Amino acid sequence: MTPIEAPVVTEAYLPDWPDKFEAERRLLEPALAPWLTGRIEHIGSTSVPGLAAKPVIDIMAPVRSLSESSHAMAAVGTLGYLHAPYKAEVMHWFCKPSPKHRTHHLHLVPFGSALWVANLAFRDALRSSQALADEYALLKRQLALAYAHDRDGYTEAKTGFIERVLSARPAARR
Repeated sequence: MTPIEAPVVTEAYLPDWPDKFEAERRLLEPALAPWLTGRIEHIGSTSVPGLAAKPVIDIMAPVRSLSESSHAMAAVGTLGYLHAPYKAEVMHWFCKPSPKHRTHHLHLVPFGSALWVANLAFRDALRSSQALADEYALLKRQLALAYAHDRDGYTEAKTGFIERVLSARPAARR
């Protein structure tokens, strides 16, 4: 972790998270209109009712391709999003307002790509099973303690759980 990054902290679910997503979606939609190929989606733990989460709204916007959407970086920059080369081979990733205090993450992801499908399938699996959401919440609390100052480690440590959930689901529709 670089010194400017916020520590990993999970909080109890807040019922206003969907409203915060919706407000941000309304802000992003016109700015991203030239590159969008579908509906902007609320993903991540804040999109699952009742699930504890880092208090950061994760937003996934569908684009045709990464190369075609490269100019979108400037458009979302005017809305306070900062680009970072995180997983640049599969998405354009942004945080808002800063790495030290994050309220939103924006993922520009090619529509129908493996990442697009996996993010929606995982969200939907958690939404459809309280037991699965509870198991994930417990794991996240444990990992937040173990990796409080290592965001990459925290994210990587969740991979096995996510892969297990995705492998148990029928093939997702694109």
